[in-house]
Amino acid sequence: MEIDIPEVKAELEAAFARYETALVTNDVEALDGLFHAAPTTIRYGGGENLYGYAEIQAYRAGRSPAGLARALERTVVTTYGRDFGTASTLFRRDNAPGKVGRQMQTWIRTPAGWRVVAAHVSVIADPDAVS
Repeated sequence: MEIDIPEVKAELEAAFARYETALVTNDVEALDGLFHAAPTTIRYGGGENLYGYAEIQAYRAGRSPAGLARALERTVVTTYGRDFGTASTLFRRDNAPGKVGRQMQTWIRTPAGWRVVAAHVSVIADPDAVS
């Protein structure tokens, strides 16, 4: 299996960038479009466990659009072959000092393009914060 075929990695990096833009601008339609519309799609969030596309879609529709801006760090996108990849990043928000968020996504290529099939978001105390 080839890892990080340049053109495939560039495609997934672009999909991840679209996701990030949609997230911080609360573009719910774009976010919904970037998740695989299937009952097997899972998103573990900071305070919710969402099983299936319908639960993810309902969560997005009801989420507050306030305080979504964030800065990414140490983003790593890796592709495996032509149809599978992962994206991992750390993030910080001004409204959460002393905390660091972690996000991981599993992506697959579908006939409609790259889609998230599993995601995990969590926030922890920043291990690099000065006490």
